[in-house]
Amino acid sequence: MIRILASLVFVVFLMLTSCSFDKNQDSNDQNGLENLEELIVVPQMAFGIVIDTLDVIEATVKKNEFLADILLRHGVDYSTIDQLARATRDTFDVRRIRAGNSYSVILTRDSVPQPLYFVYEISPVSYVLYALNDTVKATRGRKTIDVVVDTIQGVIESSLWNSLIAQEADPNLANELSEIYAWTIDFFGLQKGDVYKAVYEKQFVEGEYIGLGRVDAALMMHGGDSLFAFYFVQNEKGDYFDETGKSLQRTFLKAPLRFTRISSHFSNSRLHPVLKIRRPHHGIDYAAAEGTPVYSVGDGTVVKKAYQRGGGGNYLTIKHNGTYSTTYMHLKGYAKGMAEGKHVRQGELIGYVGSTGLATGPHLDFRFYRNGKAIDPLKVESPPSLPVDTNYRMQFDSVVQNGLLKLAF
Repeated sequence: MIRILASLVFVVFLMLTSCSFDKNQDSNDQNGLENLEELIVVPQMAFGIVIDTLDVIEATVKKNEFLADILLRHGVDYSTIDQLARATRDTFDVRRIRAGNSYSVILTRDSVPQPLYFVYEISPVSYVLYALNDTVKATRGRKTIDVVVDTIQGVIESSLWNSLIAQEADPNLANELSEIYAWTIDFFGLQKGDVYKAVYEKQFVEGEYIGLGRVDAALMMHGGDSLFAFYFVQNEKGDYFDETGKSLQRTFLKAPLRFTRISSHFSNSRLHPVLKIRRPHHGIDYAAAEGTPVYSVGDGTVVKKAYQRGGGGNYLTIKHNGTYSTTYMHLKGYAKGMAEGKHVRQGELIGYVGSTGLATGPHLDFRFYRNGKAIDPLKVESPPSLPVDTNYRMQFDSVVQNGLLKLAF
């Protein structure tokens, strides 16, 4: 019995000792981790270079300032500059350095600093890094883009653009939405009281906002209709679809230019602003600043490029298929390469708004023909593109459900 009690006491002693040891060990491990964290030093990086012991001078290219002006100022001799410009032209042509863009010169931290690298930022994301050591070389690089998903909604009082400005949002979102809904909504016809909501990406580089990313989902409540748009990728191609899986893309764009106003509608009896007589006006006049880009509303072939005296001035006619054709009048000029017989794609630049011919001011007279007969461009209904493939239906439905939750008011 005494032996049994002694054994029990010994076991208890071992357990208590073990627990005490484990606690001490945990405490020691924790202290060790804290000490290790203090010993770890994260190097400071810029453009993929450790700059802890270097100096970085940041600036922007001034007007009429060239590469030589910048580098000579920082102690790079002219022969090295000339070698850099010649040897790295395939990577980046230094003649394309533009005023207003940022650059950095990275130097040694010595009494007489020696330039080691020159970095020219082509855009907020991409840059070219020049090594100024024994061997002059250049490499392209890209900064990390951080994406933040945001949601915005509003009611239109005058225009979508102004509504976004009032909320201090990026007004370029108006351009993105106009592109997405180009086949289903005439953005020139948005009305006061129309409602919108969008889920979209905002892009940042090093904490600085650089622009919009993709619009993931959107809702436009216009003319009593609720029009949804969801971005979805199938067969490695992304496109926008409504909630039923129908593509928002159509055979024709709703308008051949962006963000302006309609100054004259399709009519069989319009008082001509110059001639002061009533006669048919079988087109839509879009008032816009001279030089505003004009785009083809659909794929087709240029069948006429000419000047109409006392009428349409410079104009183009594009045949889209055996049924439809469009004409663009009063152009200031044509896009490069425009000629009869040229094939153009939907959304391709074809010319610029002007006031050639019989016109009181710059505008585009846009005409739409079905089987050779003029029809009102605002009433054209074109068939949609292919819907979501049945093989992707489950994934698409999941995207829609998630999007609808985010678009709910």
